[in-house]
Amino acid sequence: MNYINLTNSLVAKALELGANSAEVYLETGRNLSIQVLNGEIETIEEAASAGIGFRVLVDGKTGFSHCNDLSDKSLEDTLKQAIEFAKLTTPDENNVLPANSEMTDIEGLYDPEISTIPMEKKIEIALKLEELALSDPRISKSSGAGYNEGEEEVYIANSNGLSKNYKSNGCSIGVSVVAEKGEQKNTGGEYCSRRFFNDLDPIEKIASKAADEAAALIDPVMIPTQRAAVIVDSGTAGSIIRGIIGALNGERVQQGASFLKDSMDKSFASTLLTIVDDGIRPKGMGSAPFDGEGVPTQKRVLVEKGVVKGFVYNTIAANRAGVESTGNASRRGFTGLPGIGTHNLYVEAGENTPEEIIAATKKGLLVTQITGYGINSVNGNFSGGASGFWVEDGKKKHPVKGVTIAGTADEILNAIDMMGDDVDMNKSFTVPTFRVKEMMIGGS
Repeated sequence: MNYINLTNSLVAKALELGANSAEVYLETGRNLSIQVLNGEIETIEEAASAGIGFRVLVDGKTGFSHCNDLSDKSLEDTLKQAIEFAKLTTPDENNVLPANSEMTDIEGLYDPEISTIPMEKKIEIALKLEELALSDPRISKSSGAGYNEGEEEVYIANSNGLSKNYKSNGCSIGVSVVAEKGEQKNTGGEYCSRRFFNDLDPIEKIASKAADEAAALIDPVMIPTQRAAVIVDSGTAGSIIRGIIGALNGERVQQGASFLKDSMDKSFASTLLTIVDDGIRPKGMGSAPFDGEGVPTQKRVLVEKGVVKGFVYNTIAANRAGVESTGNASRRGFTGLPGIGTHNLYVEAGENTPEEIIAATKKGLLVTQITGYGINSVNGNFSGGASGFWVEDGKKKHPVKGVTIAGTADEILNAIDMMGDDVDMNKSFTVPTFRVKEMMIGGS
């Protein structure tokens, strides 16, 4: 089936049925999941899917409907349903569709080799990964290992003349294990996702990291409540920074539900903090030639040396704000309207290695695990459970579990005094190790 012709013909059909404007979003995909446990194959699941979503505007009112049946009758019935839904909603002059016909050319979004690799080899990788992790004498149990792959094609067309499509795929491997000592149990896991199969990390490296994480926090020692330096490692740092990204959401800013709503071109954090959203990185797991409503993606600095330089918008939120869409419309498939999200998000690397940051710390907590939701995007408060290592005189002294760390965004972000160089640019969201000069640590 020619999906380009189909999406364009359905736009025309929507106008014929009474819509003033219309958007057709079509997605096809294939997913493979292989899960193993204790040397046995648990599940192998492979599925193909296709579906279509209709967004229509009738006198400034929005309607949406979707279906996964691409027969002529089902498509027309679903389209009629979207138009009827629109008539029931409240009009908004900001309900518009984009008209940008450009596309960003991005290399490395599709690896043709992934689908040609024999199933037996993919199963073997998962089994060997688990075997390697279990071979570590510190590890007692497996929670499972797996191989996953997926590919998708996206087609989008609207009544402003926009008609675009692209194809992408990717794969991942991962393992989770348990370390035990007496009554103590601690889990650890590691995974790797890449666009290209041959770019996956060696399974020996993944197994080793998972085992290290599981065994690291055995025999923890409780520490007293105090104020001290807090070092957040690169595997955990995103848990704190994530709240800043929510506060840069243009829709939340318009609603006043962001602690950064009045911070454009103002300093709110340490000069060591620069945040970039890059939608056009070659082979990036979050890269795409256009966003969830067809606007070209781009590379943007959101925070530069602690100063807010931009918010992220889809078309409707941008229209409300009187600005242009930043190409940040996000979509979780064909079943919903576009929201706002980021692509490949990273905090720029600093000048220090993680080892140098630890060596420069007289007393503090090295955090390797956090529970909680990071900095609150609305009010900027933060409190969460933490585990890791106590640091004294520049060295890790002993594991720590069951403490809390707390503060406000202003206190935490302005107190960042060291930034690590360990940014993994293969991830779609990556933050290097950083040190906060002082935070409240709740212990015994």
